[in-house]
Amino acid sequence: MSGAVISRVELAAAHDGDAELNVTLQYENGGQTLVALDEYAVRVLMDSCGATTPDALIGQGWHHVRDALEAASNRFVNSNSTQQ
Repeated sequence: MSGAVISRVELAAAHDGDAELNVTLQYENGGQTLVALDEYAVRVLMDSCGATTPDALIGQGWHHVRDALEAASNRFVNSNSTQQ
């Protein structure tokens, strides 16, 4: 295993009642991190991994999660700059 990989995925409810996907990253040293992804980030993650189901994400590299979070965050930055 090179770097962190997705070791678990779980559908959950966000504080606002919307669905989100909790992704567990497993590091080489055994450590784990739980990352909550909103619908937009999940779509980006699934597309970048070529996954058709959440279980297909297991074993994928952490960089896909990082990129999905960045894309989800940037959608607000980009929409705010075009509104000004």
